[in-house]
Amino acid sequence: MSLLSTSIPSPDWSFFDLGPFRIHAYALCILAGIILATVITSRRLTKRGAEPGVVLDIILWAVPLGIVGARIYHVLSHPGDYFFEGADLLRTLYIWEGGNAIFGSLLGGAVGAYIGCRLAGIRFWTFADAVAPALLVAQATGRLGNWFNKELFGLPTTLPWGLEIQPSNPAFPLGLPADTLFHPTFLYEIIWNLLGVAVILYLERKFRLRFGQTLGAYLIWYGLGRSFFESIRIDPSEIYFGIRTNVWAALAAIALGLVIILVQRHRHPGLEPSPYMPGREWIAPDAGVEFDDSDSESDDHNTADQSDDADDHTESPEAPATSTSASRL
Repeated sequence: MSLLSTSIPSPDWSFFDLGPFRIHAYALCILAGIILATVITSRRLTKRGAEPGVVLDIILWAVPLGIVGARIYHVLSHPGDYFFEGADLLRTLYIWEGGNAIFGSLLGGAVGAYIGCRLAGIRFWTFADAVAPALLVAQATGRLGNWFNKELFGLPTTLPWGLEIQPSNPAFPLGLPADTLFHPTFLYEIIWNLLGVAVILYLERKFRLRFGQTLGAYLIWYGLGRSFFESIRIDPSEIYFGIRTNVWAALAAIALGLVIILVQRHRHPGLEPSPYMPGREWIAPDAGVEFDDSDSESDDHNTADQSDDADDHTESPEAPATSTSASRL
């Protein structure tokens, strides 16, 4: 019982009713994370020369498809919960019952972001770099929802910061004493993600990461942390070759991040000429935007492998002022 005096208590509530509506703390955490990520990404895009507010054109696609992807990934990675004899298949759509996966949201969100970037005229890799550290902030905020839901905790521990879980919780392992404490994996991931923001921003500035390389750094950092935190969680998961599904996904994220960095550093040794695709440029009314990558790719803009919709294009000060407001949804 002495451990409980220094342990982390679980909240006494996870939702409240507002008239006929039930508001879940988990949903509020997710919403707060989306708002924070939007603000951070918008500031980073604007600093690179994008039109203020253009991020809204992109997240209007990225967020809904990210939610869809999160649900699809969860359902497919927990088939026993949804596909059995006599199962109500409509429950696969009941997102309010819980069950969303970050890796699925990344996949769905990437598809949505690509569509949004095409419509807004923003280079996809530019947006990917701008959103990378913001994703860690959003994920750290969203993890608080697991604390309110008293879910996804880790193995039993005697550490003083162990998490208290009531024995009445369906996820409480059978046969353990009622005062057993558990690793607060939600807290570990929050700390890891916030530390990752500082690390990625440092690496981005130190090595001038562009063309998706900041996103690659994010995938490596998040994958490393998630592969460990996932390995000490005790919630049910599909196992393949003795490894949990999400550990495989984390390892895949690390591999993808490495590939992105290596390939993009080889293909794009210079800096971005503009956050916009050629012919879609936007010039600020005061013409006072400063690009921190303004020295651009003057030495290699004729290289044939400068892809991403003619990355060999070098922005000219006389480029036509084409606003993206017409594509604003």
